[in-house]
Amino acid sequence: MGTTFKPSREKWIRRTLGGLLLLVAINALGGGIYGLTGAKDVPTTWLKGSPFHDYVVPSIILVVCVGGSALLAAFAVFRRHRLRLKAAYSCGVVLMLWISVQLAIIGFVSWLQPAIIIMAVLIFIYTWLLSRYD
Repeated sequence: MGTTFKPSREKWIRRTLGGLLLLVAINALGGGIYGLTGAKDVPTTWLKGSPFHDYVVPSIILVVCVGGSALLAAFAVFRRHRLRLKAAYSCGVVLMLWISVQLAIIGFVSWLQPAIIIMAVLIFIYTWLLSRYD
């Protein structure tokens, strides 16, 4: 009985983690495109005191670093690549760094910020759970 339960649980954990990573990638891509097209309705006054005068550079970082790491990690997790755990964990670290810097620069301005923190924590938890099957 234990042998049939273990693979189905691993599959569920892997699919959930991959889905979370894919959701982060899609969100980062959407946010990055929004920023690159001018971030209408997002005041640039939020950037006062930061090294940025508009949302172009942060948007590129969002797409490349956050979205890229999430997409690569999702692919690695779904394909059961040997580096899937490192990729997923690294994506969680990148996501936490992104949101920490964002909060330091603009402060709390959106419900998405705590949602991103929750996503990063879930990525860490599911990565740890998946590691138990290696």
